[in-house]
Amino acid sequence: MKNEKTLNHENELKKANDYIKENGASVQGKKSRLKMHFMTPLGWMNDPNGLVFHQGEYHLFFQFYPYDVEWGPMHWGHSKSSDGIKWEYLPVALAPSEEYDYSSVEQGHGCFSGSAISVEDQLVLMYTGNVDGRTPRQTQNIAFSKDGRSFSKSSNNPAIPTFPNEATEDFRDPKIWKKDEMYYAIIGTKKDGKGKAAIYSSLDLKDWEYRGIATESNGQQGDMWECPDLFTLDEQDILIISPMFGTKNSSPYYLLGNFDYDTCKFEQKDFFTLDYGKDFYAPQTFTDGKNRRIMIAWMNIWFAEMPEKNDGWAGAMTIARELTIKKNKLYQYPIVELNDYRVDSELVEDLQIDSKSSFNTSLTSASDVLLTIDMEKSKAEAFDIFVKCSKDMKEKTRIHFDLKQMTVLVDRELSGVGNKDNSVAPLSVNDGKLLVRLILDTNALELFINEGEYVVTNRVYPTNSDELFVIKSEDLLIIEQLENYSLKMEG
Repeated sequence: MKNEKTLNHENELKKANDYIKENGASVQGKKSRLKMHFMTPLGWMNDPNGLVFHQGEYHLFFQFYPYDVEWGPMHWGHSKSSDGIKWEYLPVALAPSEEYDYSSVEQGHGCFSGSAISVEDQLVLMYTGNVDGRTPRQTQNIAFSKDGRSFSKSSNNPAIPTFPNEATEDFRDPKIWKKDEMYYAIIGTKKDGKGKAAIYSSLDLKDWEYRGIATESNGQQGDMWECPDLFTLDEQDILIISPMFGTKNSSPYYLLGNFDYDTCKFEQKDFFTLDYGKDFYAPQTFTDGKNRRIMIAWMNIWFAEMPEKNDGWAGAMTIARELTIKKNKLYQYPIVELNDYRVDSELVEDLQIDSKSSFNTSLTSASDVLLTIDMEKSKAEAFDIFVKCSKDMKEKTRIHFDLKQMTVLVDRELSGVGNKDNSVAPLSVNDGKLLVRLILDTNALELFINEGEYVVTNRVYPTNSDELFVIKSEDLLIIEQLENYSLKMEG
């Protein structure tokens, strides 16, 4: 006979899944729905959780509140994919149900962010249970599944029942991995005005030993660290952090350094912004069956307007990106599987643009545009790309390239509804060429410079877009090649 706690969890899962089944169809046909990016079936979604490749399939879990378009008691939504691009919704994996993740009086409770690991035939989740008003407020917990769909919370929970002395009650977002015969978890926390990353280890996923603070903020890296992710890529140790400064969430960055498994200390060497856009937070990485390091992030930010709420949903994810190390930097680029969804194409070569000759074309609502700009032959000191434009150009998103200052500006002032603040990122030239790639969707823009050396992710919400695409330059701009592909999700 099942115990009361397990039955309670099953009841809460059934309640959530029944609600989605009854109400999800009304959301699916809305014009605001994205064509290529993963989004919540309805209700609210934030952080990606539990990214893992398990038994030949990609799994994406996510922070989820199905009952409203505002944040609420956190569940774990669940989906799977055969290629990392086209996702299939699965039943909700976790719901608040236990004393460490549920409260009948506090709205601030739930199964907060965490990660997943494939252990033989089992899929194991590690997550933060949060109950406002409880002491301690945040604990780390384990759930298991043998079929990859139905999850049971461990009777041994909380696996990590409290925070260490070097931390505070803000103690969340465990990222789990295995090296040799040992499991490790890195957990975000803070103390004395500094964000910190705590390390734990376990031989059996049940008994966890605190190994210390791996590293902490240098005073400029945030006073709370969320969603830490530590991994090795091409023999380079990398730590990704989503920082908070007070109550404000800021742009994630990555630290380059050395992690010593004996001491569990991470020696920082350098750090860089991960994505320069306004709608990129809580990225998580995993290794897939092709031994690629893949990253997906929440394609929103806290306190954004998110106009899609009017259509019964809120929250989306970036396209899956492959991470590589080049020139001591972390590059990120859409996984090659995205190319399989290109259905129509336009190729223009040796395009010359100046004050008397602009370039105009029409795109579909989901498009993949690649430009190779000849910087050596071009005379222009600046140029503009306009996307999601109305025919009268009164509504548009402007991407301004300053070739003297070597910066790119994404200007959302006339982009429609939603947030209007701008994004600025560096530019770089590769063998005399400026390489630009734009992944465009109904209300999303992902900009990749120099094959992912710099990236800008923003949500844009046009109201009268005719999907015009325009390039303008006052002085001579030589575009060696422009490729434009429509993207379509079949089925």
